[in-house]
Amino acid sequence: MAFKCNIPAVPTIQQDDATIRITRWDFTPGAVTGWHRHEWAYFVIMLTDGILRIHDGTDAKDIPLVAGQSYMRQPGIEHDVMNGSEHPIAFVEIEIKQPGALVAAA
Repeated sequence: MAFKCNIPAVPTIQQDDATIRITRWDFTPGAVTGWHRHEWAYFVIMLTDGILRIHDGTDAKDIPLVAGQSYMRQPGIEHDVMNGSEHPIAFVEIEIKQPGALVAAA
């Protein structure tokens, strides 16, 4: 289930290779990602203060976050994300496709 909104958030791929995908997401007020599923573990780092309104298919929750705040989720997460703020927001999402490759590269 997705939010009923016709304003898409804007993804900008910054890196996408066999190991990692880094995407910057920009949201005008009310913009949404659309319903999606994460195939890999991922991290989100807020670039601005804002409210992420997360719909999990059953319920929607408002999550207030501040610039620089981050969180991590495991693979398999299905959801839709909306900007619940009255101002534009942005975050960077880092999806880890091959965690072992990151360890080997260190």
